[in-house]
Amino acid sequence: MNTHYKAVLPGFEHVKRFWDNRRQKVIVKVLPGEFYVSKSDELITTVLGSCIAACIYDDGLGIGGMNHFMLPIEKGVDPANAHSLNCRYGNWAMEYLINEILKNGASKRNLKVKLFGGGKIIRSMTDIGVGNIRFANAYVLEEGLDLVSHDVGGPWPRKIIFDPQTGKAQVKKLRELHTDKLEEREVKYLHEIEQQDAKTDIELF
Repeated sequence: MNTHYKAVLPGFEHVKRFWDNRRQKVIVKVLPGEFYVSKSDELITTVLGSCIAACIYDDGLGIGGMNHFMLPIEKGVDPANAHSLNCRYGNWAMEYLINEILKNGASKRNLKVKLFGGGKIIRSMTDIGVGNIRFANAYVLEEGLDLVSHDVGGPWPRKIIFDPQTGKAQVKKLRELHTDKLEEREVKYLHEIEQQDAKTDIELF
């Protein structure tokens, strides 16, 4: 096993990671409801439909992370009783991610934020993505965080590749995919992304 696998921070051992021969780096896959923080030379990736991923980092210290949440807010939960499953909701996903980055040495005033996702993927459903985008923007504003870039909305799924040490993010917009159930759709993205054409346009954020 590659020695890079030993660099995972405590508490993130369950997150899926694999070695990418082409990039010569460990790739970490963040699934819906998960988040991941790293100080190592590895890349974090996820695939988004109506969900939002916040990439938050302190580029001076080379530490950062990504979350992936499905709904804006969960109400009526005592913070003392919250746990990782609550990260399906934006308020917990943002709090857990920021706290973990700060715990590993970052300063809140130095944090930078990039937001992705919130697409309108299923035409027959309420536009969940809009609510997610509004929540994420409001959260960043209320917390006084520095939003340096974003790529949100539109009819596309997205694949995000984030470097937590530098803050660089790559976005691939994918062809439209439709399914009746949100959960099935998100899982389908995670499988289909591997078959996407490698020549899909990449945008840097």
